[in-house]
Amino acid sequence: MRNLFFLLLILPLTSCGKSELNWLILSPNNIEGLTNLKFLLSGITTTIYISIVSIVISMMIGFIVAVPSLAKSKFLTYLNIGYVEIVRAIPLLVLILWIYYGLPIMTGVSFSPFVSGIIALSISESAFQAEIFRAGINSIKKAQWEAGSSLGLDFLKKLRLVILPQAIKNILPAIGNQFVYVLKMSSLVSIIGIGDLTRKANELVVTTYRPLEIYTFLILEYLALILIVSYVVRKLEKKLKKDSNN
Repeated sequence: MRNLFFLLLILPLTSCGKSELNWLILSPNNIEGLTNLKFLLSGITTTIYISIVSIVISMMIGFIVAVPSLAKSKFLTYLNIGYVEIVRAIPLLVLILWIYYGLPIMTGVSFSPFVSGIIALSISESAFQAEIFRAGINSIKKAQWEAGSSLGLDFLKKLRLVILPQAIKNILPAIGNQFVYVLKMSSLVSIIGIGDLTRKANELVVTTYRPLEIYTFLILEYLALILIVSYVVRKLEKKLKKDSNN
């Protein structure tokens, strides 16, 4: 948060001297600036909503993909590896464009820009979530699995009641980092017309012809969001560690 304050402090000063920055177009002290600010900030809700929905769906898909890799079956293991490697190899921007423009041509099934963006983000992120869950589950000692078996629990109950509660504590930092990644990558959905932060900035640049000021403000918006998310994740991580120590 101190870094954000420092940036907010020095950026107005850069408009002095030989700089061509004109912060009046984003100043809340005049009608035009206030209108522009409201327009830019109106994309925050969309960005946050898309990011949260996408990370939740990707976690569910990632967990489903990761579970087969725990089995002794080589077929299921190769299936897991194949999914992860193929999805990670596809650029997110290409996947967004394919789902929105290509999928309707191939299948006749079309989605709105909003749904297409969420589907693309969820699929792309699910490969990373699968690896996070796999690593987290494998980090739990074999004795924990054996303890679950001694209680007469089947595989799914051992996973749900014994392994996952411990694994979540280990993978929380990685999940938090991935949420930050999704938050940043959500800017790509603007390419198909979703009114997120980046789309709002692009539209305002077209009407004001002031890209430097607007894109600088866009950077600050993302920076503020990411700093807040990082702060919350760190607090939650510390709380979980404190609870486990008690």
